Amino acid sequence: MKQFFKFVLATIVGVVLSFFVLILVFALVLGGIIASAGGEKSTMVDNNSILYISIQKAIEERTPDNPLEGLEFLGLGGDKSIGLKDILANIKKAKTDDKIKGIFLDESYMQSGQATTEEIRNGLIDFKKSGKFVVAYSEIYTKGFYYLASVADKIYLNPKGMLEFDGFSSDVTFYKGALDKLGIEAQVIKVGTYKSAVEPYILTKMSDANRLQVNSYINSLYNHYLNGISVSRKINKDSLYKYADDLYIREPEDALKYKLVDGLKYKDEIIAELKKRTGTSAKNDLHTVDVVDYTNAPVGDKDDVSSNRIAMVYASGEIAGGEGNDNSIGSETLSKALRKVRLDEKVKAVVLRINSPGGSSLASDVIWREVLLTRKVKPVIVSMGDVAASGGYYIACAADSIYAQPNTVTGSIGIFAILPNMQKLLNDKLGITFDNVKTGKYADMGSVDRPLTADERAILQAQVNRGYFDFTKAVADGRHKTREYIDSIGQGRVWTGEQAIKIGLVDRLGSINNAVKSAAKMAKLKDYRVVDYPDQKSVLKSLSSSFSAKIREDMVKEELGEHYGVYKQIKGLTQMMRVPQARMFYNVEIR
Repeated sequence: MKQFFKFVLATIVGVVLSFFVLILVFALVLGGIIASAGGEKSTMVDNNSILYISIQKAIEERTPDNPLEGLEFLGLGGDKSIGLKDILANIKKAKTDDKIKGIFLDESYMQSGQATTEEIRNGLIDFKKSGKFVVAYSEIYTKGFYYLASVADKIYLNPKGMLEFDGFSSDVTFYKGALDKLGIEAQVIKVGTYKSAVEPYILTKMSDANRLQVNSYINSLYNHYLNGISVSRKINKDSLYKYADDLYIREPEDALKYKLVDGLKYKDEIIAELKKRTGTSAKNDLHTVDVVDYTNAPVGDKDDVSSNRIAMVYASGEIAGGEGNDNSIGSETLSKALRKVRLDEKVKAVVLRINSPGGSSLASDVIWREVLLTRKVKPVIVSMGDVAASGGYYIACAADSIYAQPNTVTGSIGIFAILPNMQKLLNDKLGITFDNVKTGKYADMGSVDRPLTADERAILQAQVNRGYFDFTKAVADGRHKTREYIDSIGQGRVWTGEQAIKIGLVDRLGSINNAVKSAAKMAKLKDYRVVDYPDQKSVLKSLSSSFSAKIREDMVKEELGEHYGVYKQIKGLTQMMRVPQARMFYNVEIR
């Protein structure tokens, strides 16, 4: 028996040691991969090359700092991402690069918001001023990619492919029925007739006010979409409207007949044409450089030696308290960044790049305060992305000037709070009951196991009203309007950039570059360089946090199966009950 325990103990020790050795080996291998992948390698561009743009991942504001992308290591790699900043910079760089003869757009699904697409589209229009060509090809043209491709010199569609041209629609998913079945009541306290973020939890269809605003802004977006295609393709806008309304484009041949495309070709025919355009022999391979890799291509003299700086401060994602990350706005992180650029004497002006549907009203106010303080010291220009609504607009309104794209979604000036009442779920469905002892009448206000009393609802409504007053006053002060006027265009109503400029919520329609030029002009700068803030999270920190989050998410998905979607909505509902929200649900999916 003694010998047996020796063997067991030795086995356990061996297993433990092997485990730690494997951990060590894994860490060393991972470190080596990161070290080898993390170094910036120059991309050499051959003469007579084509800049190849085929983006398979959602386009964020900045390229993620993840050297493991593309390595297919433990499921963490895959296709490389590229941010809007680098896409625009690479298109601009290719314009003057003698080795680049043109651009090839090869896509089927454009994973970007409309204002992001607008930025890239305008970059391509500017690129064409060089006299170089832009050719587009797809097997399936979605509405978003077709809008981008419409500026190309030649647009080709696969002979068996498809071009979506049937108008815009916006779908809203409602969860009230599911919550009723679960025994959960969403108790809503809000200000704003049009504040529709709460509707999915309390209604089964759009309210009349929400339907009015959605109809208004979706038609504004559609009108801009058709205008852009009309100009690029030289087709009357009314004709385009009729093509879509009566579904003229049903087969590839229809797209050619009505001049939405220039030809029906297979990929090999496109490659053959590109070879002719670049003077490449039919026997040789076509020289291409991927837009992702082109970021590291050597360029001529850089104009970034100036000591004068314009700070580009990125505010992307939902707004919450704390640190946040590259895809969410933490009030603490963004406040630190704004304080840093405010105190840095080398920074002469600030461009605040906002792409956010809002979030916590408290966190939004904290950031607004820092924008206001920064504006007192140096110029602050806002550049709006796909969406800068609710809390996203709150943090914008203190700036000197606001730029938006015509198809930016903005406004939504309103406040709401949601407190779930789970009494029926807990008592009737799960058989769980509660009892308590409290020292004050309101000590358990907000408890999820019972409905709000009339007094509690009145108290919360007063808090939300105060939040709305502060919001509208901040906008009124920043926009030099009366609070009464802001209230009249507020009430949670959503506007496009094209509409917002007419009512004074936006100053100018323009790109990120326009905002930078405006900041330089206000700061009276002739030479400057643009520096990004806040710093992106380190690779290892991002990896560890995303890896652990992915493990947790996979475990919950496996446990809940098809009910995972409902779980996420309920989780979001319970998270929103903590603080009043200045948020819109940006699910304007153009289909």
